[in-house]
Amino acid sequence: MDHSFLSAFILLLLVLDPLGSLPIFIPIMRDVAPARRRWVAMREVGIAFGVLFAFMFFGEGFLRVMRLSERSLEVAGGVILLMVAIRMIFSHEGGVYGVPEGREPLIFPLAVPLLAGPSAMATVLLLASRQPERLMSWVGALTCAMAVSGAVLLLCNRIRKLLGDSVVSAIEKLMGLVLTAIAVEMILAGLKRYFMAP
Repeated sequence: MDHSFLSAFILLLLVLDPLGSLPIFIPIMRDVAPARRRWVAMREVGIAFGVLFAFMFFGEGFLRVMRLSERSLEVAGGVILLMVAIRMIFSHEGGVYGVPEGREPLIFPLAVPLLAGPSAMATVLLLASRQPERLMSWVGALTCAMAVSGAVLLLCNRIRKLLGDSVVSAIEKLMGLVLTAIAVEMILAGLKRYFMAP
């Protein structure tokens, strides 16, 4: 299936899922000083963009050199997502999602794997490999999708105030359950493709 700029933008926006990231983003940012939150959000979005940009150009070569397949990427991504989902559902003692208390998140888990997760990596890799002649269009679509994601994350505090902590917590638990199902589905799909591949 060939993509246009608009369809690639919509696809990337769905894969990045900035609204779905809010239940993870809000509790992590709660421990960050208010004056630093905007900078941290912009930094993590920038890191995620850099990772996906690099993967768009060099991802296929990296997988080939490391003798890795998209199936292994899918299974590994499912395992990571499952770990994040379990932390969402249960207690966060000793830091939220692997972030030590009192420390700012750096790369993990906001930039990778929350935004630049395995599904996003696989998407940019497939766009670049199937229609390499339109690489600049895919870079533009990725830039626009990341800009929208960044704007949503920058407004996360206002969203939290609008909904309230109890509603955000309930959404967090619900999203944890949904993410668990998605993670299991990713693992099973990767294993199925591995064992059923010719």
